[in-house]
This record gives sequence, C-alpha cells and structure tokens, in this order.
Amino acid sequence: MSVVIRLARAGTKKRPVYHVVVADSRFPRDGRFIERLGYFNPLLPKDNETRLKLDMDKVKAWLAKGAQPSDRVMRFLDAAGVAKREARNNPEKAVPRKERKANAEAAATAASAAAAAAKTAAAAAAAAAKK
Repeated sequence: MSVVIRLARAGTKKRPVYHVVVADSRFPRDGRFIERLGYFNPLLPKDNETRLKLDMDKVKAWLAKGAQPSDRVMRFLDAAGVAKREARNNPEKAVPRKERKANAEAAATAASAAAAAAKTAAAAAAAAAKK
C-alpha cells in the first residue's frame, strides 16, 4: 500500500480550500483518506499565518513511516524546514515546441553524420592496417 501526503480539495465553486491529508495513492483525490494533517487556503495573502496550518508532529510521524509527500506538500515542508525539496529544472520547457522538435531533429542528423564519419574512418584505418 503506497501512502501519500497530498491536498484534497474542499470549499465551494471558485473558493477552494485544501485539506492536507494522508491517503492511499489509489484513493480518489477528494475521496477516502487515512488522516487529516492540516489545511491550506490559497485565497489568503502569502504573509497570513492562517494560510497554511499543519500538525508537524503528525507529518513527521507519517514521513518516518514512509509516506511520500506530493510536490505541493513538499514545498510546504521545505518552507517549514521539515524536509528538503530537490530543485527541479526543465530548461526544455521554456523552448517552444516547434524549436524543440527542430533542435531534436538537427541533433539526430548530426549524430548520424558523426556515426557515419566514424565508420568510414574505421574502415580507412582497417584498410591502412592491411597494407
């Protein structure tokens, strides 16, 4: 059973509030959960202390048991100093799709040309060795 710490959406239409819950990864996002650890209200200003409330003792206990936090929850835990989040970097995402595709094709062409050049060089070296 894979246990995750994630957000479950609550609140009304266009007024979200999220519960931080521990759930089996197979359960639906807003469905059954094992334990509620806190809440997150994204509509409040970032400097408001009631924007995020977590029971850190329970969070640490679940992390010790092997629960995997979601990306957003991992950001919360990193800001609180409980867990270290690894920096993510995807420089390809900043490049438009057409340019990525063209760059990939150019790289593939260059790689095949380099392989062909290496093959001919090896054949020439083999012919020179026979002489």
